[in-house]
Amino acid sequence: MEGFWDDADGAAKIQKEKSVLQTVVSTWTELKDYYDEFEVLCEFAADGDEASAQEANEIVDKFLGAFSAAEQKVLLSDEVDPNNAIVNINAGAGGTESCDWASMLFRMLTRWAESKGFKVQVLDAQDGDSAGLKSATFTVTGDFAYGLMKSETGVHRLVRISPYDSAARRHTSFASVFVSPEVDDNIEIDIQDKDLRIDVYRSGGAGGQSVNTTDSAVRITHLPTNTVVTCQNERSQLQNKIQAMKVLRSRLYEMEMEKKRAALAEQEANKSEIGWGAQIRSYVLHPYKLVKDHRTTFESGNAEKVLDGDLDGFMDAFLRWSVGGDNKEE
Repeated sequence: MEGFWDDADGAAKIQKEKSVLQTVVSTWTELKDYYDEFEVLCEFAADGDEASAQEANEIVDKFLGAFSAAEQKVLLSDEVDPNNAIVNINAGAGGTESCDWASMLFRMLTRWAESKGFKVQVLDAQDGDSAGLKSATFTVTGDFAYGLMKSETGVHRLVRISPYDSAARRHTSFASVFVSPEVDDNIEIDIQDKDLRIDVYRSGGAGGQSVNTTDSAVRITHLPTNTVVTCQNERSQLQNKIQAMKVLRSRLYEMEMEKKRAALAEQEANKSEIGWGAQIRSYVLHPYKLVKDHRTTFESGNAEKVLDGDLDGFMDAFLRWSVGGDNKEE
């Protein structure tokens, strides 16, 4: 179409919508092909062809796998589910232990995203005093990134023998994760200039050529909600401000949506106190190994695999739980 690429932002949005629709079509085509192939193989098997009978069983397994994936797409039906995700991680009380746990969650979530072929971009990271992270904010770019990752919003609890305790005692640590959808200009969010306080400061980091050494890092505070966002990833103050405003818009959108969800059903607020009784998921590494989601009851005994980014089972169980479906047991 002539002039299509003249509006780069508009073209990118249409391309994203096209990608989502192509996924729907290809999923249906794949299921139809499996079904047709199964019918043909059954005809051969009825004539005594044992090889066709075996192949038909294999086709059933493939069909069920593809059907389960398609079913998940149906569950991702909220308006912003196809959007990119903006993820914020904060360490709870507990000093080095909680900061180390926050860095483990950062690794877990980014490894999951990368395993899906999604792009991860770190916008801001505040190192802990001794180890780990006090906080981190990053974007995950990919189809349905928000719809899948929204299951991770809440307080995460870790139980383990502390590597920082010379007495090798068991410690419990907490960290929170907040996932919001990246929203575009099609969704109206009223942000008044008078409601913003914008501070500029010098970027910090562990060192190296990639670290910005100018006063270009930006912190934006939305005064009515006391929401604070920061960005120091870009080298220019303008680019950091643009990224920070994008995060702020997404946070405010998610906060408003949470108010509407709470009015329809009694749910725990996603931003609970980072401590006992508020956790959505527990990761126990001692005296046994188990990761359990307290909302869906889905669990895995392979804690190391989960911490390495194997979150698909938890995300699928959350989607089914959130619409009142049955939870799967591993």
